[in-house]
Amino acid sequence: MRKNNRFSIHLIRNLLLLIFFFLNANYSFSQSNVYNKSGLLIVKDANFFMAQTQTDELLKMVDLKNEIPSLVLDLKYATFDNFMEEKLYPVISTTYLRKAAADALSKVVEYLRESGLGIKIWDAYRPYSVTERMWEKIKDLRYVADPAQGSGHNRGISVDLTLMDLKTKKELLMPTGFDNFTDTAHSDFIFLSEPILKNRAILKNAMEKFGFIQLETEWWHFYLPNSLKYDVLDFSFEELNQMKKD
Repeated sequence: MRKNNRFSIHLIRNLLLLIFFFLNANYSFSQSNVYNKSGLLIVKDANFFMAQTQTDELLKMVDLKNEIPSLVLDLKYATFDNFMEEKLYPVISTTYLRKAAADALSKVVEYLRESGLGIKIWDAYRPYSVTERMWEKIKDLRYVADPAQGSGHNRGISVDLTLMDLKTKKELLMPTGFDNFTDTAHSDFIFLSEPILKNRAILKNAMEKFGFIQLETEWWHFYLPNSLKYDVLDFSFEELNQMKKD
């Protein structure tokens, strides 16, 4: 019942924003928002999105390299080194998260720095259209989000990452690499060496300390709670970059 109430409040807020647009002649729609087959709102209109961020600053999409310069990016979906074995993103020099997630991640980075550790990002924001392509190949909810509900990546509140040594920039030993669809990648898999178990625990504890939740089937995947507060977005990285400049 609480989930339904949150959904209703979220829907009413968006309906009020739509009414505001139609009453305010200063706004023009570059693209139209759409609803998928399950009735989920997919935000494509930049003006609509920017109006949302004016009501709540934490909804903004933040450039992570600007926000946290020490982050190392290895954006797997801008390469062939992923389970799709194709480039799903253009060549990009940064990625994005909602301000709420970026602020929390910044605290994680500062906390880990005290131990000489840093963060390497494999993925953060993911356009909804990319999730649709992934689902067509791997229709398994353990590893790929169903577009019917959208994902935390589409909402800008999920991040895939690992630990690295700040001095050497080398990744710490972890249970698996990225996009590993085996039980070994599960967050509770215990048949691992002590150093690997320790490193996984360091990452998990640091992320949870600042409000993230770990996905059970992917040790590298963390997300913020209360996902219904954040709409599913389908902006390209170029569009997000342009909004950042405006």
